[in-house]
Amino acid sequence: MKCGVVVFPGSNCDHDCYHILHHVLNQETHWLWHKEEADLGSFDLVILPGGFSYGDYLRAGAIARFSPVMNSIIHFAENGGTVLGICNGFQILLECGLLPGVLMQNQSGKFICKNVFVRVENSDTVFTRDGGEKNVLEIPIAHHQGSYYIDPRSLRRLESNGQIVFRYCDDGGNISAESNPNGSVGAVAGITNAQKNVMGMMPHPERCADPLWSRTDGQIIFRSLIANSRRRG
Repeated sequence: MKCGVVVFPGSNCDHDCYHILHHVLNQETHWLWHKEEADLGSFDLVILPGGFSYGDYLRAGAIARFSPVMNSIIHFAENGGTVLGICNGFQILLECGLLPGVLMQNQSGKFICKNVFVRVENSDTVFTRDGGEKNVLEIPIAHHQGSYYIDPRSLRRLESNGQIVFRYCDDGGNISAESNPNGSVGAVAGITNAQKNVMGMMPHPERCADPLWSRTDGQIIFRSLIANSRRRG
């Protein structure tokens, strides 16, 4: 699989994603610089990593959305290319319109950095086919603007279309206000577009995917992508 990892000024999880894809999972992986439009036709996967692109000025992802590389990524996604946005990458995908909804300040008003549990809501996507329906994963979060919001009618549409991929839960898979770390509507932790080739998620799977670490639940997402993506070249 040929992968691209975007580098924005302020990205701080780009090397983590590159390490997991290239060194741990042995995939061909390239850097994609934010200032350059690129021909992505030969790529199978593009990742927008976490961090604080452009310092999160205005609001998270608002400036990165206008980077030249985003023209290439939007074209890539609209033509069926697989795109994964993690944390700040999710924020950017919402800002550029590839995913619906918005991410607001955490309900607590504080930056949250801890391990959380998420439940696989749809195992029939390229991102989750190795995950198993209702399987519970333990994955870290680290964000300040991570509370997902969309209007009730649109939330029902996401639900009926199978676009809600992950929900925050407890270790038994139960969803409650206590297990929702940031106040996301519907406990949403990750969604796809209608075509299910673009996914954004707030938790960081790249931070729990190296076999040297005690938890490797994040590998499920990356291995799903490797097993189910098809070269577009």
